[in-house]
Amino acid sequence: MRRDIKIGLIGMGTVGTGVAKILLEKKGLLELKVGVPLILEQAADRHLDRPRPVDLSGVKLTENPEDVVNNPKIDILVELIGGYEPARTFILKAISKGKHIVTANKALLATFGEEIFSAAYEKGVDIAFEASVGGGIPLIKGIKEGLVANNIECMFGILNGTANYILTKMTDEGITFGAALRDAQRRGYAEADPRFDVEGIDTAHKLAILTALAYGTPLNLDQIYVEGISYITPLDIQFARELGYRIKLLAISRLRGKDIETRVHPTMIPESHLLANVNGAYNALLIRGDSVGDVLFYGLGAGMMPAGSAVVSDIVDLSRNLIKGGVQRVPALAYMPGGRKKKSVIPIDNLESCYYFRFSALDQPGVLAKIAGILGGYKISIASVIQKGRKIRGSVPIVMLTHRAKEAYVRQALKEIDELEVVRGKTVSIRMEDNLDAL
Repeated sequence: MRRDIKIGLIGMGTVGTGVAKILLEKKGLLELKVGVPLILEQAADRHLDRPRPVDLSGVKLTENPEDVVNNPKIDILVELIGGYEPARTFILKAISKGKHIVTANKALLATFGEEIFSAAYEKGVDIAFEASVGGGIPLIKGIKEGLVANNIECMFGILNGTANYILTKMTDEGITFGAALRDAQRRGYAEADPRFDVEGIDTAHKLAILTALAYGTPLNLDQIYVEGISYITPLDIQFARELGYRIKLLAISRLRGKDIETRVHPTMIPESHLLANVNGAYNALLIRGDSVGDVLFYGLGAGMMPAGSAVVSDIVDLSRNLIKGGVQRVPALAYMPGGRKKKSVIPIDNLESCYYFRFSALDQPGVLAKIAGILGGYKISIASVIQKGRKIRGSVPIVMLTHRAKEAYVRQALKEIDELEVVRGKTVSIRMEDNLDAL
């Protein structure tokens, strides 16, 4: 019987500090739940002198992560430095030394996950990554264990708190994207370089992981179609509201026969739907299983304590496995390695969806007929039209909602429309999801 479980931590930023705080301040509670003490043996960080809201006097500290990776006393290595390198090298080296891994590094797993998971399987160690998607929301465990009896049919997620906060501010206050972004940066929700968050890249990392778990297919970030939110304007949000919709940066993954559909982009969803009312920095994921039906996960997707809570839950899981000798009891990617099969991803051009279009056109006779004629030529059927006399730099906005149309035809039609002399600027196009409750 083990007397304790020793943990090594590399990366003492926001999440790493939260992990240390929970391990040290809730040591007694965790021991009652695990059966042996969880000891934070050693921690590495480049800035050991920075003030932290936790007493680290009983922890061995180092500026060199290699000291932690090579420490023979450590059972579980927690990687929280982020990025691709040197995180990948540290994790692979720790695996080669027989250490179990906990990480929150979604970018690394979405890009190099197949290599890392294969190395862990061959070495006979566990790798856990609950905090990589949804912060403190138990999404990974929910799919791997709670929904194990289900074929997952589809997933719709708001998976980036920064983008959701920005869209919420724009919706509630009518401010521009730039103003909302600056507010998010002042509040610490957005980085100085917010590109990963606002351009949908962070959400795509998370969707790659969820898709692999849900459908038993290898991680493939490159096949996820991605759009960000920087082109969304207060005018589009206002029109969406008038039409009974809200705009959210949505991660969408569907099983279509033997193929899958994976995409990230701004989406108009009915304002009455639960996902439309997930606001601020909160995240949510709607999962549909063939046995359970719809399940909604909701909570804070980031932050010191929510993400720290998810990391510690992984540490506890792996510690229980070590105590009972149950290593690799639950497959890291939900399916046994031999049961994972590559699925084809449906190209975005083959997508069929309803669309919101906003054209900026000169206010003169025949404009609407020209636009409608081009759309009709590409088999795009108009469901409704709004034209209001509010001039913007000499043009007026014309808004159209369509019936289901093929993406490739939409792109061709909009290219032709944008070349018309009566149209000013690039047409805004936003996909719509009306049937979230009845797919």
